[in-house]
Amino acid sequence: MPDKMKVEEKFIEDAITRYRVSKFLERELDRAGFSRVGIQRTPMVTRIAVEVTNPGRVIGKKGKSIQDLTEAIQKEFKIENPQISVVEASNQNLEPRLVAKKICRYIEMGKKVRAILHASLRDIIRAGALGAEIVASGKIAAKGGRSKSCRVMSGYIPKAGEPARQVVEAHVTAYPKSGAIGVLVRIVLPGTKFPDKVEGAKIEIPKVISAAEDVTAATPMEVAPKEEPAPKRKRPPHRRK
Repeated sequence: MPDKMKVEEKFIEDAITRYRVSKFLERELDRAGFSRVGIQRTPMVTRIAVEVTNPGRVIGKKGKSIQDLTEAIQKEFKIENPQISVVEASNQNLEPRLVAKKICRYIEMGKKVRAILHASLRDIIRAGALGAEIVASGKIAAKGGRSKSCRVMSGYIPKAGEPARQVVEAHVTAYPKSGAIGVLVRIVLPGTKFPDKVEGAKIEIPKVISAAEDVTAATPMEVAPKEEPAPKRKRPPHRRK
């Protein structure tokens, strides 16, 4: 019995360590376009596979950045011989965290939430996803208004049981002037097999989504800031001679 308890404690410690390392990399590699991380522990090494949109920023000049990151993980989490491999995210529209970050960016710019969700969902399905769901909840209406949620989905999204484990998801929070808005993105990647679904079935995009306004066409850097009107000068009172 004591040996069994030790094995169970080891599994729990490994799961907690994986979670802490994932959150650490998510925070440290946010500017490099962090997407996801896979951690595999072996008796000799711990392999950490990181997917980002800008691998060069993670590797750094002559590999210095990735070397510093490896040493930080080894020191912070007491992991022996960690090996980090960096992979470029192949399709950003199929990465839940990247999609959620993009949605949050446009929400903070003041774009209409429902239009952003429709355009993002359309891009996900056109990228080949078998199903997708996006939920935005929080101060959507206006500053001082009640919290509400907006949900759009298309295709097949299992919610419970073993098939739900094959759905990749991410949650990111936007902070516009009205208040915090949480964005949840769930995607069924191409090639995912389910026992109750026929392979090769075409995913039809609803008309309201396919005809959505392309609010994500311009990047934040391309959007010109609004010019504030110059303050009016007050005329001095007329004096009689």
